[in-house]
Amino acid sequence: MQIEPGKLLRGIHYPEDLKNLSKDQLVQICDELRQFIIDHVSVYGGHFGAGLGVVELTVALHYVLNTPDDQLIWDVGHQAYGHKILTGRRNDFHTNRLYKGLSGFPKRKESPFDSFGVGHSSTSISAALGMAMASKYKGDTKRQHVAVIGDGAMTGGMAFEAMNHAGVSDSNMVIILNDNCMSIDPNVGALKDYLTDITTSHTYNKVKDEVWHLLGKISKFGFSAQDVVSKVEGAIKSALLKQSNLFESLNLRYFGPVDGHDVNHLVEVLNDLKDIPGPKILHCITVKGKGFAPAEKDQTKWHAPGKFDKITGEISKKIPTTPQAPKYQDVFGHTLVELAEKNDKIVGVTPAMPSGSSMNIMMKAFPDRSFDVGIAEQHAVTFSAGLSTQGLVPFCNIYSTFMQRAYDQVIHDVCLQDLPVVLCLDRAGFAGADGPTHHGAYDLAYLRCVPNLVVSAPMNEEELRNLMFSGAEHQAPYAIRYPRGQGVMPDWKKPLRKIPTGQGRIITEGKDIAILSIGHIGNYVLDNSEKFESLGLSVAHYDMRFVKPLDESLLHEVFGKFDKVITVEDGCLMGGFGSAVLEWMMDHGYQARIKRLGIPDKVIEHGEQIELHHECGFDASGILQTVKDMMNLNVEDKIKI
Repeated sequence: MQIEPGKLLRGIHYPEDLKNLSKDQLVQICDELRQFIIDHVSVYGGHFGAGLGVVELTVALHYVLNTPDDQLIWDVGHQAYGHKILTGRRNDFHTNRLYKGLSGFPKRKESPFDSFGVGHSSTSISAALGMAMASKYKGDTKRQHVAVIGDGAMTGGMAFEAMNHAGVSDSNMVIILNDNCMSIDPNVGALKDYLTDITTSHTYNKVKDEVWHLLGKISKFGFSAQDVVSKVEGAIKSALLKQSNLFESLNLRYFGPVDGHDVNHLVEVLNDLKDIPGPKILHCITVKGKGFAPAEKDQTKWHAPGKFDKITGEISKKIPTTPQAPKYQDVFGHTLVELAEKNDKIVGVTPAMPSGSSMNIMMKAFPDRSFDVGIAEQHAVTFSAGLSTQGLVPFCNIYSTFMQRAYDQVIHDVCLQDLPVVLCLDRAGFAGADGPTHHGAYDLAYLRCVPNLVVSAPMNEEELRNLMFSGAEHQAPYAIRYPRGQGVMPDWKKPLRKIPTGQGRIITEGKDIAILSIGHIGNYVLDNSEKFESLGLSVAHYDMRFVKPLDESLLHEVFGKFDKVITVEDGCLMGGFGSAVLEWMMDHGYQARIKRLGIPDKVIEHGEQIELHHECGFDASGILQTVKDMMNLNVEDKIKI
């Protein structure tokens, strides 16, 4: 289905076309761009609210800046749909987030207008500052460098580190703070309260506007007038807000707050800021989901709603005819509450993902025992370590890809001190349409080398519950990684039982070949049971459960009995589960032919999980083909896959 753009948008292929419009036409182009995003996401799905909230800002930036020579960096990228549509990708936008289609995030290889690839938050200021300092070094004083960062992403420590450096850099850069009080869930913390104080101080804003209009455009007065304005405005801020300005204390000239939905005023302000040297911050107030009433009302729900009816606002949902397995994240959330009801030392920690991780279930049941620390994964892990020193049992839930950001804290603050923290890594394996920035490809490899840490992965929902129960009682660091999406057990709420640390299990006995799997991906082996039988094969299947420690008794059995072994994992092959098995085999003097299935040593792009599993050869058909290859079976003489 081809979505038709509006009359003006139809003629906009690149930002240079946008510059041909008069200022009077900017409001209309914003309306058409917003409608185009609504039309597309309603039909094809994707992120929604964030893009609608920055339509006017996107148009104003490309109208004023000379992109791509001027560097425009979007933090995270949920907000960059309008940017993509205006920069040569409108006709391909229907492929957004689809296999082999456009990425859902800015990506350098996709377009020269994507100055920096993003997916993890709070990186934009550092990247923009690096670009600005490079321009300064090369003597290019005219190039603009703009970082657009949300107030949620601003809670990440990296953003503060970058602002601290920017303040002493004398670099030509603008930080645009897109302030909507939301990331995916409502923002938390002192910064949110501080920004609220600024935006709601009517007296300050009234006086600020009067000073601005009295002196006229700053760019007309030269540097001496700029100094006067800076001092006068700074005094106003300090007196009326009853506190010093956080940003100006870091040597960043602060402007705002301004209405982020007044496109013509944004154009004026951005043109003025181009003439002011040094690092600056523009505070824009926006509404996430702007222009689509349901998204404005329930911003978390409409962050990425999937397909929906744009007229009624009804989100499309498939109504199953049979009982369905729950999502792993929901099993985690309900099981955590169940454990917390029995053990008052259990607490929950998440870095700004309560709904995504289902920690919100714990927050509702035990609000005083649940902590959303903002987009701050490093802090989340060390905060959990601090809780642990006082006898509490923290379940620290962080997406696998984001746990990479807290790797030092996992090693230094949890594992070296041997503290009982349960690290729950959601979205392990392929994250699907979010792509390589969100794939949890590396956790098995980067965790199994850390001393004192147990590393486990459940094959189904019952196993997740039992590993959580076991981790809560384990008096040392304990990691559990599980995938995004549905499990396999509609009747999942089984009685809790403890799993001995490092103990795997035999799923199917066999004598011809052994398959060792770790985690949910082992269900693909089960899917092949009848096909194995039809091939006349006796295939043994072992669910190892733990990458560290490995079940040595099972491995002695496997290598004492089989000379053909397949390992299956939804993690990277370099240093992962298969590597661990190979190392163990060599250390114990066994010999066997081993084939490792997993994520190869390359970047795997976005797509549905099953598409990516198939691409990497460890879906059900890939496992079956590997068995046939190792057994030297002729496909034509047996069955077709």
